[in-house]
Amino acid sequence: MKKRRLLTGALVVAAVSAAGLVTYRKSTVEITSVERMLAQLKDLKSKVLVAHSGWAPYKVFVHLAQSVQYSMTGYPEMKPALFQHTAGSAAFFAFSVAGAMRHNLTEPIPGAPAIADDGSVNDAIILLINTLQQFQQYQGNLHPHFAYGMLSKDDYAHAHVMHIENHLMEIGIT
Repeated sequence: MKKRRLLTGALVVAAVSAAGLVTYRKSTVEITSVERMLAQLKDLKSKVLVAHSGWAPYKVFVHLAQSVQYSMTGYPEMKPALFQHTAGSAAFFAFSVAGAMRHNLTEPIPGAPAIADDGSVNDAIILLINTLQQFQQYQGNLHPHFAYGMLSKDDYAHAHVMHIENHLMEIGIT
């Protein structure tokens, strides 16, 4: 009985500590808003961009626009519901707590049409800007994310911004 109380107490302390850490981390992470991301993207339009690795900038910006669009229209392919409710939601939670996303930067959205490797980077940036603005104005029901499952509009906004920020880490200005 004594061991059981000790174990229960340890679990409670661990849970409270984890909750406190999550709360602290969320309060210290600066979350980029969609508005700030739009301003950053508008600034990139006049720059010459290069990829440090992975996809060319054109392909990156079209991919990002696809992702934002699919939150409003539905993703072409979904991970199984079990995945969305376990690993997918856990990944989104971890990214949210960390305030940043890390993922394979050359993995297309499942089922999405192939994107050309090259094209007008400015046109692709404008496409992403327009799609983000559509997302901001969107009043309909959002579709589940293919991996994370159902997200609120605020969570989707955070996911989109983290996704863009992750890809921008591989793009430089010349």
